[in-house]
Amino acid sequence: MAASSHASTVGSELPPEPGGSGGPGERADEQRELLLARLVPASRLKEAVGASLASLCLGPLGGAQRLGTLVDCLVLNYRLRQGPGRGRERGAEGPLRCCGCGRFLGEPVTVPCGHTYCRRCLRRELRARCRRCRDRLLPAGGTSPAAAPLRTSVVLNRLAEKWFPGECERARAGTRLEELLAQGRFREALGAVNQALRADSSDLMLRIYRAESNVGLQEYKTAIEDLNFVISKMPNWPEVYFQKGKVLQDSGFVGDALQLFLQCLALDEDFLPAKLEVEKILCDVLSPEKLGESLKESAWNSPHIRNKPFILGSEVSASYCNLQLCPLQNLGGSDILEPVSGSLNRAQSAHALNSTKDLAKEDGLKRVSSEPLLSGQGKGALLKRKLSFSEQDAVVCEDGKNKHKKQGESAKRDMTLACGTIPGDLIDVSDFECSLCMRLFFEPVTTPCGHTFCKGCLERCLDHAPQCPLCKESLKEYLASRKYSITELLEELIMKYLSDELFERKRIHAEETAEHSNLTKNVPMFVCTMAYPTVPCPLHVFEPRYRLMIRRSMETGTKQFGMCISDSQNGFADYGCMLQIRNVHFLPDGRSVVDTIGGKRFRVLRRGMKDGYCTADIEYLEDIKVADEEELKKLRELHNFVYNQACSWFQNLRNKFRTQILQHFGPMPDREENIQAMPNGPAWCWWLLAVLPVDPRYQLSVLSMMSLKDRLIKIQHILTYFSRDQSK
Repeated sequence: MAASSHASTVGSELPPEPGGSGGPGERADEQRELLLARLVPASRLKEAVGASLASLCLGPLGGAQRLGTLVDCLVLNYRLRQGPGRGRERGAEGPLRCCGCGRFLGEPVTVPCGHTYCRRCLRRELRARCRRCRDRLLPAGGTSPAAAPLRTSVVLNRLAEKWFPGECERARAGTRLEELLAQGRFREALGAVNQALRADSSDLMLRIYRAESNVGLQEYKTAIEDLNFVISKMPNWPEVYFQKGKVLQDSGFVGDALQLFLQCLALDEDFLPAKLEVEKILCDVLSPEKLGESLKESAWNSPHIRNKPFILGSEVSASYCNLQLCPLQNLGGSDILEPVSGSLNRAQSAHALNSTKDLAKEDGLKRVSSEPLLSGQGKGALLKRKLSFSEQDAVVCEDGKNKHKKQGESAKRDMTLACGTIPGDLIDVSDFECSLCMRLFFEPVTTPCGHTFCKGCLERCLDHAPQCPLCKESLKEYLASRKYSITELLEELIMKYLSDELFERKRIHAEETAEHSNLTKNVPMFVCTMAYPTVPCPLHVFEPRYRLMIRRSMETGTKQFGMCISDSQNGFADYGCMLQIRNVHFLPDGRSVVDTIGGKRFRVLRRGMKDGYCTADIEYLEDIKVADEEELKKLRELHNFVYNQACSWFQNLRNKFRTQILQHFGPMPDREENIQAMPNGPAWCWWLLAVLPVDPRYQLSVLSMMSLKDRLIKIQHILTYFSRDQSK
């Protein structure tokens, strides 16, 4: 069994490892995940941590990713202890909002599920799944071998530039700052940010960039001040808590950093970087090497670490996370973890944070866990109480409804003025037109190259060539996935600002669909081979016109079309058979294998053409019923005689031919008691006609007959001829 076959559905999911042998380590990981998964729904944090420790007896951890279930349990507990007052913030108000950060949609990129994010959110790979639909997001931005290029949505970007040019310029400035940070040019980035802030001090994103610049320059105190300011304005912005947690982690305050990462995940459970950091921290804490050491030698058991509060809400006392880890030899006991007796208030926490230097000397601990440097200029300086999570951010946890609510509201009002309502004269229907049909977008889909088309228009183009109709970029993978998700933001904008035009567009589409749904007028015709009622007819569809025809038959819900053989004079024969689609298997290059079965017979009344394929007005054929009892008795006798003759002919075939017929057409249908029950007569007649090696013109004459007696006589003549050959 592969190592990840039992990966938790709520934890970090990994693809199966190639060549997995199902060894002892893999089985231990599977048992560990199953053990933890039972504890998540009940939010039993103490038991989950205990189970993690007990599971170490099964073997060493398979890596930080194996703790995904424990992380989910911690986050769920954190969220429950915070109470209902801590909801997600929508971010920027207005029509163009990022699905990820909730802020203005600068440089919009539409992902395969149809939702749109700003380029910054995707470039930084802040989440593994879409925040709206939970679909997995592909790696992007070039940081991974499987990275997908980030292509700006052309239509949405054009709308953003037209409606909010100032915000777009801000987004471009942010992109330039990110390039400087990625290149390690922190001093230059800091100068650019300070200059931008002098022009617009209300831009919170600039403060994020300034904090990152200061972190690069090891000016941690200044970075923390900027991040605290952003938290005071936007207390429900997950990324800020992650950024602050990283600063504290780099400074050595692992406990406070872990709490901030959990706060980030409580606001957005799919914030991937925070989840990875929590998993790494827990993996380090729960590693057998750490637990196997003496408690006096463990950095996490030192006095100042033990006294650091690990807050799971507004209450600190008796927290499950203020835990005293017991030695490995005691893991089998009933009480694996015990809460630290008593409660720790914030003053004690602050005292612990400010006295880490002395405690470090007493315990002989390394700088990474006890003596964080806050600045490259002052190596002896420590993080002051006002910069720790225990004091200032506690106001966010406890008093978020009071102080920060007003500040957040003022920030929202500023954003509404910047990117809220759109002047009516800027809304133009031509901005929402498909470049293929030159009509208003209907079910708009955005390709990986960033171009947007009507879903139907794009599918018709891909029938001819797997490339973008505009830029000619290859869309082979996009075609193979067949995931043409609607671009939801664009559809929402059309519904909001062009409701009348959309109503008319839907009316026209409904009329076209109704026209394609008619099964007597303009019925689509597949000109290929003979088809018979009740007989399977598998088809390999590769021509663009027939790809379109099959798709329309599926979309209208009729799942039917006519089948005729070709005719040199009229294009196709005067008689044919309707085919019912049972299943369609699409191949990666756009071709398809269509499983159909014969239905009603028909006569062609009028021929036509639609988008490259033939159509026809038709009337359906049914056998004429025999009412006279004497005639019906003679008909039954003829039926039974021909049926026995057919069975004898089939049984006398060579095994090779008989096997091929059975594989392709299935067994011969049984004899029916009521030979006039079906409008097309007994099914075995059509099965036999399909397998007999007869000229299609002769088969067509039998198909067109409306008399069962005449059809049986024709079949009898054919069987007599072939039986004579068998006897020779």
